[in-house]
Amino acid sequence: MYTQLRARDTSIRRLLARVGPVNTSRSSTTDGKVVVLRRRYHDESFGFRRARDFTMSDYTPKQLANRVTNAPLLRYADALRTHGHRAASIDPLDLLQRERVAALEPARYGLTDPSAQYNVDGILWTGEDHANGQNWSLDDITGFLNAVYVGRIAYEYMDLPSKTERLWFANLLESESASVVHAVSPDRQRRTHALLASSEVLDAFLQTKFPNLKRYGLEGGESMLPALDALFAVAAQADMTHIILAMPHRGRLNLLTGLLEYDPAALFHKIKGRTGTASPTLNYGGKEIKVSLLPNPSHLEAVNPVALGKARAKQYSLLKALEKGGSGAEGCMLGDKVMCVQLHGDASFTGQGVIMETLGLSNLPHYTSGGSVHIVVDIGYTTPASAARSSLYCSDVAKMVNCPVLHVNGDYPEDVSRAIEIAFKYRSHFRKDIVIDLMVYRRWQVSSFNDSTVISRSKSTCRGHNELDEPAYTQPIMYQKIRSRQSVPQLYEDKLVWKSAVINGRKVPMVWPGSNEAKTFDTGAPVEMLQTAGKGSVEVPTGFEIHPRLQRHVKSRLASLDKGEGVDWATAEAMAFGTLMLDGCDVRIAGQDVGRGTFSQRHAMLVDQNTEGVIVPLNHALTEAVGKLELANSGSFRLIVALLTERIYSGSLSELAVLGFEYGTSWERSDLLPIWEAQFGDFFNGAQIIVDAFISSAEMDETERDCAPAAPLVWTEPVQSTPPVASRGCYSSQTIPILPASNVNINMHVVFPTTPAQYFHLLRRQIKRNYRKPLVVAAPKGLLRLAAASSELSEMLPGTQFHPVLPDAYAPTENIERVVLVSGKFYYELAKERAARGMEERVALIRIEELAPFPFSYLEEVLRPYTMLSVKPEWFWVQEEPKNQGAWGHVKDRLGAVLSGLSERAEVRFVGRREDAVPATGTGREYQVQQRAVVERPFQGL
Repeated sequence: MYTQLRARDTSIRRLLARVGPVNTSRSSTTDGKVVVLRRRYHDESFGFRRARDFTMSDYTPKQLANRVTNAPLLRYADALRTHGHRAASIDPLDLLQRERVAALEPARYGLTDPSAQYNVDGILWTGEDHANGQNWSLDDITGFLNAVYVGRIAYEYMDLPSKTERLWFANLLESESASVVHAVSPDRQRRTHALLASSEVLDAFLQTKFPNLKRYGLEGGESMLPALDALFAVAAQADMTHIILAMPHRGRLNLLTGLLEYDPAALFHKIKGRTGTASPTLNYGGKEIKVSLLPNPSHLEAVNPVALGKARAKQYSLLKALEKGGSGAEGCMLGDKVMCVQLHGDASFTGQGVIMETLGLSNLPHYTSGGSVHIVVDIGYTTPASAARSSLYCSDVAKMVNCPVLHVNGDYPEDVSRAIEIAFKYRSHFRKDIVIDLMVYRRWQVSSFNDSTVISRSKSTCRGHNELDEPAYTQPIMYQKIRSRQSVPQLYEDKLVWKSAVINGRKVPMVWPGSNEAKTFDTGAPVEMLQTAGKGSVEVPTGFEIHPRLQRHVKSRLASLDKGEGVDWATAEAMAFGTLMLDGCDVRIAGQDVGRGTFSQRHAMLVDQNTEGVIVPLNHALTEAVGKLELANSGSFRLIVALLTERIYSGSLSELAVLGFEYGTSWERSDLLPIWEAQFGDFFNGAQIIVDAFISSAEMDETERDCAPAAPLVWTEPVQSTPPVASRGCYSSQTIPILPASNVNINMHVVFPTTPAQYFHLLRRQIKRNYRKPLVVAAPKGLLRLAAASSELSEMLPGTQFHPVLPDAYAPTENIERVVLVSGKFYYELAKERAARGMEERVALIRIEELAPFPFSYLEEVLRPYTMLSVKPEWFWVQEEPKNQGAWGHVKDRLGAVLSGLSERAEVRFVGRREDAVPATGTGREYQVQQRAVVERPFQGL
């Protein structure tokens, strides 16, 4: 965070004294000098990646003197660099209404004589040595600057805060002559033509064979294919090995068949269903690079954070080697071998919040993947820009992270390839995001096919958003112009014909969850390993001073481990993490305040009170562990999505993008337990798109099956006196309704554990099995320190496991009059009420810990003794949520099926709040009244 301040202000002196040590660009004690303050967060624990620093040589004294002497010329040159894009020929239809740019006229700076000579040393970067005073005429200077900045590629980089990046761009763009820039080999031209033509032929064929299908073709935007081809080529030549590619619907079929080697026959067979993805290994000049196109069920942009997470995870083995100082790791940086490429639509790039969230992650130390290349296929001409956004360009939103933008005219594929090469050079040099705004349009060229599959140029019909639209209803002038012009492939073919260029670790093999080979291994751990992990989680190095209040936390944890009882939630979690690390697995936790825990219960990260140095005790103490714990803190929520790793972060407040990022990491690594943690339901609501589009449908997608998607784990607060929006979470209103009626094809595990031991086994179960399935855990803060909700070490030893159903603490007797079934923390309120009334032998409390898949057989085993009593008991389901929320709708018929299987015809009665439009009252007094009534009702009448 940067702030420019005047050091002579007394208020600033007080600020400097208060914030402590800072990095300053100039002395903070010099009156009148500008001081640049940068306050860095002190967490540099495992997974932290410091931003790469770059510098370029400053101007020489002679160049600085010349810049002063020719200040008007300098202002003119900078004006072309800054405003040249406003006059550039980047609109293929030439419909953009551009005002006259007075800043681009030399006369505005007093430069009126075209023949006047100027020394350009230190003003222009022409690649020539001007140190001896070689001069250029104003006419030559104007022509040179216009050729660079007012052509078919437009640049926006002068607003970057980094002087180094601005100098880098100016040097690169101006030092390469036009002959070098546009030198394209005949082979490259043939390749470009083949990609353009194949795309047009595919669209024409699909329109003929499937005229009523919305396929979102690439007509008018065919330059996207040469753009990606050029990007893959330069990446391969730079010795990169993997491209992680995310894109929306537009042009997906063209990309699959034209560039990613997807079998067209397979495409035609699946054209009316879900066309999937491809992960081919492409060869460019003898160098191979694997391109992984991710499935994107959301139709638009939800896949972007998933791609970012997968790209970072793909590089993780290199990062671990770097941490260990292994051979070959020296100098290895994020982005050396793997690159994230994101394609966007212009409307969604400005309108979808996930874009801003993902951009916000791009440079964070626990989320960066070494820079992404963004290509915006700017095709949204059916909606005028003035009605779609509040900015000149759709790419302007990227400026929130100081991202340079290249606008390029899509009618000129060779210029598009040139823009791609520049973008790749920037990304490789600075390891930051860059945006290419590919200016194209939407069209459809109706084709007739003969034996040689030649595209007819006689008929031309335009399409709008999809193949069934008629855009001329609202954009008649625009589409008159489109109908009168040739397509991009035809224009390029004519150009080439005219030029005569065209001539005829150890991992358990993963299995599918529904296969016969799917199994769960022992989730218990030896007592020695439990002790090592538990004590290591609070081990403080000598000389490291923790906060005085944490001494109690350390002593309490050590005491429970020594006694083997009284193990609380955070201790069980730490032992699960630590034992997984000792087994060679990583753990990563993303969320707000996950280092200390939202409710100050975890303290997986400790801060020295004198130096603000940070340690992660598990990483520090478990020196023999191959796995690591990464913490990414970002605020204060508690909703966990557990996928598969052990790390804890400090980062963005985003929900959608962060959850997508963690899900992407789970695709890549089966030996990682990624966890997303949130506090209230409104945090979860922000991430609902990822749950719907990816997590809940993971097992239906072929590519995600191959990736063995890991399991999200979600913690959320149930009903309480908070406002409704804060209580609305996945448990009460989101997850339960999407579960199928039977246990066939269950898409995720939904659990509400009530003891630390149960939670311990759930975390380890995510790794200790040979398949992956998302896990959703609802667990409120009330259980974190509840003495009744503690466990013993013996419940976590080898041979122990997670129990989907927990029986009553008291054995069934003939005195039982009611059997109460409950799920989650509400059990403890009912148990307390039962004890106060002395009804332990009259009311049985049965806990259903796993709601999906529903534990039919386990529940039958627990309930069977109660069905054999001489006097049949009453059966209640009790929940604190309203009747139309919570688990009642999910369990009602299933409970009836279990009792029917036991020849019990009794009806299960509902006890809980009445149906309500909101999940919480919003007032504490009303909540307490309702809660008391729900607690008392199961015992009334006895």
